[in-house]
Amino acid sequence: MKTALSIAGSDSCGGAGIQADIKTMTVNGVYAMSAVTALTAQNTTGVTAIQEATPEFLKQQLDAVFTDIFPDAVKIGMVSSSGLIRVIADRLRFYNAKNIVVDPVMVSTSEAKLMQTEAVSTLAKELLPLAAVVTPNIPEARVLSGLAIETPEEMENAAKAIGDKYNCAVLLKGGHSINDANDLLYSNGSFKWFEGKRINNPNTHGTGCTLSSAIASNLAKGYDLETAVQRSKEYISGALAAMLNLGRGSGPMNHAFDLNSKFA
Repeated sequence: MKTALSIAGSDSCGGAGIQADIKTMTVNGVYAMSAVTALTAQNTTGVTAIQEATPEFLKQQLDAVFTDIFPDAVKIGMVSSSGLIRVIADRLRFYNAKNIVVDPVMVSTSEAKLMQTEAVSTLAKELLPLAAVVTPNIPEARVLSGLAIETPEEMENAAKAIGDKYNCAVLLKGGHSINDANDLLYSNGSFKWFEGKRINNPNTHGTGCTLSSAIASNLAKGYDLETAVQRSKEYISGALAAMLNLGRGSGPMNHAFDLNSKFA
């Protein structure tokens, strides 16, 4: 069985972060492991508190995983401070980790700030060059590229700027109303658009976590990047189309929409 490691924050309401990653990885057929960067007190209406792990404890978590069940892919989500980012980069280089997917989580769906300002530059410098692919949304890509992004052409400019600067593939997610749900992959100097159908579901808590974890799962199973992205987009569309409706805010998706067994 292939394996995947999520390095991210915990979401107490289960729709994003470590919890979404583990659900996604499990349903996508890989064995999920985790290294928790922070505990959050949050629900569908917002984030009320964040308690970070210490860099030393995060290092111990990563060493425990890599020295026993070596992951076939790694997904990195919420990492709020520079100290934690440096530990992650150091351990990934030390163990020569492969198939690294970086989701540069800066702001939550409920618009809570999840990354300290100085940590953004540390993430870009330390983690993006290690990534097989980075998966920013439009606001995150504006920060990483320093460019305005208002049109599909400007999406291409920003993705190329990020990818060329940090020598990584970039999946720029177009879900912020620029071009419906079409995403842009920039890899090896070329562009590929993935057309998507916007699903009229206000419950989008954890979509970014889920997509990046699905990509990591598919890379772990040996799919090439384009196929991994396509399969992951189909998975997240199915999870949204299941129209789960929980909580008083932007609720979670049904990660197990396609779970069909006697145990379900």
